[in-house]
Amino acid sequence: MLHQITSFGGGIRELVAGLRDNSEHPPLQALYSKFRRISHRHHGHHACLHGIRHHQISRVGDAAGHVETHHQQPLRADFCRRWIERVAANPRFLFTAKLWQKFTHESGATAEDEQAVRTGFDILRDAGKLGAVLLQFPYSFHHTPENVAYLKTLVERFADYPLVVEVRHASWNEKDFYALLHERGVGFCNIDQPVIGRSIKPSGRTTAEIGYVRLHGRRYDTWFSDDPATPPEERYNYLYTDAELAPWAARIHKLSGHAGSTFVITNNHYQGKAIVNALQLVSLLSGAKVKVPEPLRHHYPQLESIASEPQKEPTLFPNPPR
Repeated sequence: MLHQITSFGGGIRELVAGLRDNSEHPPLQALYSKFRRISHRHHGHHACLHGIRHHQISRVGDAAGHVETHHQQPLRADFCRRWIERVAANPRFLFTAKLWQKFTHESGATAEDEQAVRTGFDILRDAGKLGAVLLQFPYSFHHTPENVAYLKTLVERFADYPLVVEVRHASWNEKDFYALLHERGVGFCNIDQPVIGRSIKPSGRTTAEIGYVRLHGRRYDTWFSDDPATPPEERYNYLYTDAELAPWAARIHKLSGHAGSTFVITNNHYQGKAIVNALQLVSLLSGAKVKVPEPLRHHYPQLESIASEPQKEPTLFPNPPR
């Protein structure tokens, strides 16, 4: 089963407000029309709901969303309950969520911290809406005896959730690491990122019932930049080409044949680029044209070739992406 996910750079409050404002529509259907307002005001450095996808992608798989919270705080219970209400019309809608950065980017997480993250996860799980919990480690997290021991402890600590691990340093590309995940029923996150130094390269690997892919973009000039003059969102300001997406469509197709559920997250969220690339992936995977929201096709005229319907608001001068 393939759960096609795109990612949305928007604050939780803004996104929940957007859902509320469009409550007369089918759940989540109108969010694409808000992509400019949200993605220009928020760029993924708040607690975020990533991965709201449009209803037409159901021809490829079921709807899913990715909850990105590690920059700020654990999932809030009231938000989780609200999201569950908003997707109630689609019983197959699933969320995936990141583990708080206190466990993956810092040290000294306490029992109280664990309880805090479990509160939100448990609400989603008990409602049958938790597809996976992502343990995403930074590039600085290398394959060392100490880090392997910590990873084992962390996986055991949260073993009651469906887990996926994302690492970014190539030192983890070892048989013993993949065996560790497989033995514990933990999924491996295949990523696309700028391959700089010993960055892990693209792959199409499964280690558990969950298949997982995240596409971060290929901004080589800003990925590791510490220049204060460079806005943080520029790391994700990247639009994949058809030629770059094609190998990933092949990997995703193969992954979905070996996994019970496969999640694909496009994390190049700046200015709605993640949604553009997700729709292109859907078209590649399904071999069919897709319904393209009007604001997107005006902003990204390259979507015309995969649009299933003519423009409702034709324009002589499409707005080019910045």
